[in-house]
Amino acid sequence: MSYSSIAKQIKADSFQMAVLPVEIRNRALSEIARILRENQESIFASNLEDLEKAAADQLPAPIISRLKFDDHKLSDVENGIQDLIKLPDPLFRTLLKRDLDEGLSLHKVTCPIGVIGVIFESRPDSLIQIATLCLKSGNCSILKGGSEAAKTNRVLFDLIYKAGVSAGLPENFITLVENRAGIDELLTCEDSIDLLIPRGSNQFVQYIMENTKIPVMGHADGICHIYADRAADIAKAVPVIVDAKIQYVAACNAVETLLVHQEIADQLLPALKKVFDEKNVLLKGCSRTQKAIVCDPTSEEDDRMEYLDYILSVKIVDSLEEAIAHINRFGSHHTDCILTENDEAAQIFMESVDSAGVYQNCSTRFADGFRYGFGAEVGISTGKLHARGPVGLDGLVTYKYKLYGSGQIVSDYSEGRKSFNFTDR
Repeated sequence: MSYSSIAKQIKADSFQMAVLPVEIRNRALSEIARILRENQESIFASNLEDLEKAAADQLPAPIISRLKFDDHKLSDVENGIQDLIKLPDPLFRTLLKRDLDEGLSLHKVTCPIGVIGVIFESRPDSLIQIATLCLKSGNCSILKGGSEAAKTNRVLFDLIYKAGVSAGLPENFITLVENRAGIDELLTCEDSIDLLIPRGSNQFVQYIMENTKIPVMGHADGICHIYADRAADIAKAVPVIVDAKIQYVAACNAVETLLVHQEIADQLLPALKKVFDEKNVLLKGCSRTQKAIVCDPTSEEDDRMEYLDYILSVKIVDSLEEAIAHINRFGSHHTDCILTENDEAAQIFMESVDSAGVYQNCSTRFADGFRYGFGAEVGISTGKLHARGPVGLDGLVTYKYKLYGSGQIVSDYSEGRKSFNFTDR
């Protein structure tokens, strides 16, 4: 059966999925957590096969790190599912209740988006997080993971599907796409798929955006900045910068460019250089940075670079305003941070930097749905419409207007026999 035909079946089942009570959705989540733990050995065995193939194919170390799915990651996703169960139901919430006139009541109520297609990188735990978030928010999902995790993704999908159907979810609540050709076919299914969320390289995300009429939500780059202000606390700044760079270098919220106020460069940069040399991080700097520490030269190309590696670009700036201008020009509107003890400077930075996340005195690695208490995330959006930042449950629902009347007709209002009397309640 073609993926377009499958997408039509999923769309049909999405209307059933949309009205399921939260008790059934939470029961399905509990079943998923249980069945994953009960079948951990088969999951780990499949993951080992993927890891061995990745090593044989000489894939980069960051990819292999993301590919690994062990007991620690299983425990993390179990905890994430339990947290998701505890979260309030995002559906059927009344956001507005307004009487337009006597006996004519308008309600704005949350509802699922419908069918969500998510194309994600080689992290098997992402499959679980995405599937369970879509489930809790009443959406059907079409998932395409990285080919490097093919065997792990298949066993995880089979277990999630079995648990969900046994708990009362519709037959097509989730589907796994296992080849690249399937993606191109799905891009034509604008009548069946309501939203696409691609996670991957800039080139890949741009390809998706340019080759479909389906709405696309996500981000193409993760060029995150930290600006060390003249009023930064050096002892506080060093561990924050180090964490933001190396806690997980392959993440989209890892810092790629460090901006340093010229008044503290002579104090901060040598301290950072010492730590990063120990951590095997390559520093690349502007001409002023090269005078403060030994480092490789940088260029404007580096200003636009998402390294996803143990590399950090460093630039010395003269002012807060110069730092903000640099971030707004070269950043990807993902997550940017100011290190300062001056709250006025922090306020200016946070109001002026045009990014989904703006921080003061903490690592950019906090830009994550799980760390925000959203119950993990399906991705991070740098756009400004519908959802922005880590996309959790609230970003996976939309709303509809329900108007309850008692025989009213517009002619009475347009011809002056009646008038609106807007009253919120």
